[in-house]
Amino acid sequence: MAEQTILAVDVGGSHVKLLLSRGDTERRRFESGPTLRPQEMVEGVLALASDWSYDAVSVGVPAPVREGHVVTDPVNLGPGWVGFEFEEAFGKPTKVFNDAAMQALGSYEGGKMLFLGFGTGLGSSLVVEGVVEPLELGHLPFRKATYEDYVGERGRKRLGGKKWRETVFKTIEDFSAALEPDYIVLGGGNAKKLGALPENVKLGANENAFLGGFRLWDPTLPAQALTRSARREDNQPR
Repeated sequence: MAEQTILAVDVGGSHVKLLLSRGDTERRRFESGPTLRPQEMVEGVLALASDWSYDAVSVGVPAPVREGHVVTDPVNLGPGWVGFEFEEAFGKPTKVFNDAAMQALGSYEGGKMLFLGFGTGLGSSLVVEGVVEPLELGHLPFRKATYEDYVGERGRKRLGGKKWRETVFKTIEDFSAALEPDYIVLGGGNAKKLGALPENVKLGANENAFLGGFRLWDPTLPAQALTRSARREDNQPR
């Protein structure tokens, strides 16, 4: 990682954000939304980063990723993400990762950590002894819909601030009881609206998504830390 400049791209339901691992420290972004397709995302990134020089790209996408490919279209974005060839589109070596897993990797400080991202939807990932396991907890059934329907941005607007916060804390309690993490890190644009947090729960920095993207290229990181969901097999085309 020290010998390369990495462009980290964090694709969210509201914005696409990008940052370099070294050199220019300006974080740049443009709007995304429910109609954003992957080719449009790539074109937006290339345009916004046209004056940057970089060697490789990390992309965090709010969807399940297997062996470097998106396998289900993101709920809060447009179609066309499944099987899209990001490396070909960027024209640079590219690693694709689940967005919550990428932020979790950047937030990790050891032990067993649960990451929950409260933004447009609900991102989730577990990191155990350096091994990242992306989760899809937001789509589990909850009350009359799913957890994401209650604690994502739509739920916040529907429930109002007080009830939304109560529901978020109930969600944290449920997942903590089920997964028994040593600590929980919260991310996403709405996490800072929660106020005082329960014991063993702390607020992570959204910048950690970029740090996770940089760490994906760190040659000192154990291979298993990248999980089977992010790695390509050696015989797969790049």
